[in-house]
Amino acid sequence: MSRASREPLIAPSILASDFVNLASELATIESCDLVHVDVMDGHFVPNLTIGPPVVKAIKQVSPRPLDVHLMIESPETYLADYVDAGADVLGVHAEACPHLHGTLGTIRKLGRERGRVVRSCAVLNPSTPAEAVEFCLEEADQILVMTVNPGFGGQSFIEAMLPKIETIRGWIERRGLAIDLEVDGGVTRDNIGRAASAGANVFVAGTSVFGQADRKLAIEALRQAAREA
Repeated sequence: MSRASREPLIAPSILASDFVNLASELATIESCDLVHVDVMDGHFVPNLTIGPPVVKAIKQVSPRPLDVHLMIESPETYLADYVDAGADVLGVHAEACPHLHGTLGTIRKLGRERGRVVRSCAVLNPSTPAEAVEFCLEEADQILVMTVNPGFGGQSFIEAMLPKIETIRGWIERRGLAIDLEVDGGVTRDNIGRAASAGANVFVAGTSVFGQADRKLAIEALRQAAREA
């Protein structure tokens, strides 16, 4: 797969939105490709956010597919809950999954059992090497490289993650796999091009979208900056 064929996908993170007015906030990002939903349990990461009932409510008003990122301990226990709540992509951390290969396969299976496609995603913290997912790429529809330490919004992009992105993209292309490569954390117009050049094609953006008055313009500016890389 050539770089030119990888159309950038923008996934605004609702972690940066106004939760009091979430339905109206979602209406302002209708031009996005995915809606990124961060689920935190207060254990795997320090913060506590939302659970399946809120994800289900978001699904009912979401303009786009839900990219649900589980930052939780023992995620395999809750996969069915989030699939039933409406996750279209379901991400689990390699650090939290002792049987990552099997967990990714279970995500796909749960979707099939419900008559729809649910894409499996393996997530890597900054300190986790790319090799943690190399063995299970065939079971993944998406790989997410964290470009900040998970648990808090508003952090700065960790440039040292670019070689990890390049490594994973190389594996994907050499094996001829149809896998999206996502980055999450500190993504801005100033650095999205470097992430795209390294091989990412899905970009989570929080304050870079929700911190702007014109969210449609912000999404298109990110998309264009990635295209120009």
